[in-house]
Amino acid sequence: DASDELNRLFGRLNSKIPDQEKILVNDSIISIIDSYVRSDSIFTHEFAGLKFLGQIKSGDSKMKIVSWNMLLRESPARYFCYFINRRKEGNKILGLTADYSSENIRTDTVYSPENWYGALYYDLRPVKRGNETFWMLLGIDYGNPAITRKVIDVLSFTPGDDPVFGKKWFNDGTNVKYREVLEYSFTAVISLRFMSDKLIVFDHLVPISPVHANNREFYGPDFSYDAYRFEKGIWQLKINVDTRNEE
Repeated sequence: DASDELNRLFGRLNSKIPDQEKILVNDSIISIIDSYVRSDSIFTHEFAGLKFLGQIKSGDSKMKIVSWNMLLRESPARYFCYFINRRKEGNKILGLTADYSSENIRTDTVYSPENWYGALYYDLRPVKRGNETFWMLLGIDYGNPAITRKVIDVLSFTPGDDPVFGKKWFNDGTNVKYREVLEYSFTAVISLRFMSDKLIVFDHLVPISPVHANNREFYGPDFSYDAYRFEKGIWQLKINVDTRNEE
C-alpha cells in the first residue's frame, strides 16, 4: 500500500501542478518515508518500481540512503535525504534537506548537516581505517543549471556521534582535498563508479575547445579514464588508467 501511495505521490510531484500543491504532496511523501526509515524493516525492505526515489544500501547492510528531489518553478528545487546507520543500540537516522545552489561544492573543507551542499547519492561503500568505518559516497548535483556535478565524498561520525562530510583523503598530485568534485556541461554524460572497494573510476574531463579552458560549462569526457585508488590510508589520483586492466 505504501509503495502504491508513493508511486501516486511522486507522479503528482513531477507533474505540472502549482508549487504550493507540490509542497503539500512532498509533505505527504516525507511523512511516509520518515516512518519507513524508522521501521524495523528498513534494511530488509526496498520499494519496487519507484522511479523517483533513490534507495541504496552498503554491501554490509550497515548504511542505507534514501533520497529524492522536488523541482519547483518559483523557488529553488530541493533535495531530501535520509542516512540510516545500523547500530547495535538502535539505528542512527540523519535526515537532511538542501536547496539547489549554483555555488561550487568546496573541496577544502568539511560540511556539517547544517550546511550540507545537497546531492542525490547513487552508490556507497564502507572503508575501514583502524577501528573506524567511513562511508564513501558517490553523488550527483543539479544545482547549477549550466553545470552538472558529480562528487566523491566521505561520511563519518565524530566520537560524539555527529556526522561529518569530508575527509582530507584525496591526493590529486598537487593538493590533498576533502572530496573530489567533477564539473561538466549539463549536456554531457559521464561515468563515476566503484570498480572495487578501493578503486573509483571516472571519465577524464576536457574542454570541447582550448578557448573554453577552465570554463566547466564546456567540459565533457574524452573517452579516457582517471581513477582514485585507496593506498596507505589515502585516495591517490591515477591519470589515464586502463580500466580493463584495473578490472
